[in-house]
Amino acid sequence: DTDVVDYASLVAALSVRLAAFKRLGATGIDVSVTSPRAELLPAAEADGLVQRGLRGLASADDGERLAARLVLQLAELCRDEGLVMQLHAGSLRNHHADGLARFGTDIGADIPVATEWTRNLHELLNAYGDDPGFTLVAYTLDESTLTRELAPLAGYYPALVLGAPWWFLDSPAGMRRFLDAVAPICGLANTAGFVDDTRAFPSIPARHEVWRRVSCDWLAELVTSGKLDEEAAHRLARSLAVDLARDAYRLG
Repeated sequence: DTDVVDYASLVAALSVRLAAFKRLGATGIDVSVTSPRAELLPAAEADGLVQRGLRGLASADDGERLAARLVLQLAELCRDEGLVMQLHAGSLRNHHADGLARFGTDIGADIPVATEWTRNLHELLNAYGDDPGFTLVAYTLDESTLTRELAPLAGYYPALVLGAPWWFLDSPAGMRRFLDAVAPICGLANTAGFVDDTRAFPSIPARHEVWRRVSCDWLAELVTSGKLDEEAAHRLARSLAVDLARDAYRLG
């Protein structure tokens, strides 16, 4: 029920929808982007991007710049509404042109691309990274960024936590690589445990069981090597399975 004619009215419409989902019990939003870039633009420039889009005249660069502005805008809206912001970045959607033409979007030909976080999140984290009312959960398909960028960022900015191994990482080997990569740098407390957004609903119990088994196996190795005592390992096993996700998504 909002007439979108410029950037301000687009933001107003988004704000109305966020509030509606919050009233229904939602505690967070999910934002999917190829690049996690967040950028503040002059109002006139943002208006121009929206208006060219409404007229069907927007270029690919226009779309990328508006997406970057909206990533920063959604962070502000989530802070104001008390919602958690998830950011899934690094997937080039609909890579297989023939599959897209025959079956439509999201049929599986979504392929990872290299992703840069440190510079792209600079404005967002400087604006909201220390804000106790804001939480950003970052998901990546680019494992190389975990030790190089994301774990150091999560270790520094209180508002940033690392999302669960996503997609190609949510196998036993990928989960172990994730834990090995992030725990020594930012600690487990700066992760969001394990959550699942699969549309293949029958797979959900199995995926969570794999995470629990891998987590316990990883913790057991720390115990047997003398790096962790068994009592602490039991506490961390519960945190990895339940408590970290509940805390990150404000589920009490």
